[in-house]
Amino acid sequence: MDFLSQLGAMTLLDIPVSRWLLAVLTLFATMVAQRLILSAFHVLAHSIAAQTETQLDNVLLEAAERPAGMLVLILGLLLTIHVLQPPLTSFPIVILADQAGRIISIIIGVWFLWRMIDGLSAYFTARAAQTDSSLDDQLVPFIAKTLKIFLVLTAVLVVAQNMGYSVSGLIASLGIGGIAIAMAAKDTIANVFGSVMILVDRPFTIGDWIKTSEFEGVVEEVGFRSTRIRTFGKTLVNVPNSTLANMVIDNIDARPKRRVKMRIGITYNATAKQIQQAIEGIESILKHHIGVDRDFSLVKFDEFEDSSLSIFLYYFTKTTHWAEYLQVRQEVNMQIMELLEKLDLEFAFPTRTVHLADQTTGTPSS
Repeated sequence: MDFLSQLGAMTLLDIPVSRWLLAVLTLFATMVAQRLILSAFHVLAHSIAAQTETQLDNVLLEAAERPAGMLVLILGLLLTIHVLQPPLTSFPIVILADQAGRIISIIIGVWFLWRMIDGLSAYFTARAAQTDSSLDDQLVPFIAKTLKIFLVLTAVLVVAQNMGYSVSGLIASLGIGGIAIAMAAKDTIANVFGSVMILVDRPFTIGDWIKTSEFEGVVEEVGFRSTRIRTFGKTLVNVPNSTLANMVIDNIDARPKRRVKMRIGITYNATAKQIQQAIEGIESILKHHIGVDRDFSLVKFDEFEDSSLSIFLYYFTKTTHWAEYLQVRQEVNMQIMELLEKLDLEFAFPTRTVHLADQTTGTPSS
């Protein structure tokens, strides 16, 4: 009893030693509680949530695990400071700790919601990939970014209010300077509306090959301010959405099939019968090739050119993929070459015949 009474009478930095011991026990209990909370989330994630069909509970637990552990730690530190009860004259830390604790708790709440948005975004992105529509593929990241911006703005206002600033006065001042802000942000607002129009009208989707008067490439991302397009030179073009929304866009990948338009030049020593056989043979090649669309094709002898008899080919491939399209063209061209070889026909190339006159007889010779 004498020892306990002496221990209670002893002080360290004007704080009784007994309160120091109690604060240490509180801090130890806080560390244990944090580990128990993290273990509980781990068990719930692997036992209960894993047995359910939906993934939303997994998203919730994963988003809350680390913020919950951090929140327990902050509350434990605050409780430890209150257990110490340091004199306000020597250590005015209690008031500062309470204010800091409120702000940090708000930040932890924002952290939890931010992780929740990321988890839900990943979940609904995976769900959107399983649907036929491409609108949800672009809409999910757009909504996620909007929620994050709203979350950050709300958090700034709440933190400012807890720090003693007048939020109503801040909003009023924003109303006074609203015209100036609107003028300064008119391009940003125009780009946001441009992104909305792109999402609604859907002139293209992520992954589409598009072509305009200024650039050509594959769409990688549709953001708030701009759209990222990867050119075939592997450079990255960022186009403001307000500008892109007013452009004439040729969506190459929107076509259901790809066109082939070409001419075959045959030498003038070919007979009419050989030309007819070549036309019929090419028509048969196009008809029986598995990669050629059979809805429409043309094979016509249409031109007497300077150096050749021209056969015009016009057909479509079933695939729109670049490599597969080139493979079909190659196979058709090879079959056409084999056909012309069998018919003893030669490909024409630019030639010129020069006639020379004999100066002694006046008889032309070639």
